[in-house]
Amino acid sequence: MSEGIHGSTTAADASHPPASARRSARPLTAVYRTAALVLYVWAAAAVVCGVSFLLPSAEWVAISVGVLLCVLFGTLLHVLHRGVWLVLLAAVPALFVLVGAVQYAPELALERYGVHDRVVVVADSAAATGGKNHQLTLRGSDGRKLEERLVYRGSGAPRVGARLDVVRDSRGKVPMERADQVDAAGRRGQLIGGLAVWTVLVLLAGRRGHVSRRRDLALYGGARP
Repeated sequence: MSEGIHGSTTAADASHPPASARRSARPLTAVYRTAALVLYVWAAAAVVCGVSFLLPSAEWVAISVGVLLCVLFGTLLHVLHRGVWLVLLAAVPALFVLVGAVQYAPELALERYGVHDRVVVVADSAAATGGKNHQLTLRGSDGRKLEERLVYRGSGAPRVGARLDVVRDSRGKVPMERADQVDAAGRRGQLIGGLAVWTVLVLLAGRRGHVSRRRDLALYGGARP
């Protein structure tokens, strides 16, 4: 008697999937999820650009926010796709999105409000320690030392005596940069290109995730959403 009851219950479960599985496999649900993630992609980039605009001298804040939003995007993409390989593909354009979003606002400000100057490096804070965080003291074209220092992180810093072309913010809000490294249009191109690739990956993830959910639903005796 118990075996008969158990068998009929199993058959009923196989032909009646949970309501959550039905809703998840609906085409309209897939469209909503995909559209929401596309909006998230562009909104996240706008947030990082906004943080970079409001705090141009604290680049680490914009970078931290950007990394957090990129990790969250990867998680959401994995949930939408139900796979890992698209998340791995999204890592490369993530670099373009992050760099573009962090650098675009400050470099645009330097292009609009910057003052170009030909300077000479007269001192390096890392010369004695051999570190990779360089704060370069500069002498301007008028022969006077600049109050602001040029920050350079990493190896290959300009040596003492080197001549550089720099751009300084006339308002004093954006840190000084070397003139040949200020390219707001290039940063914008990086940002839009990375976001475009992300958008394509989201659309692909939405399609493949929907197919996967429909396939799982078919295991319930051909049930429909």
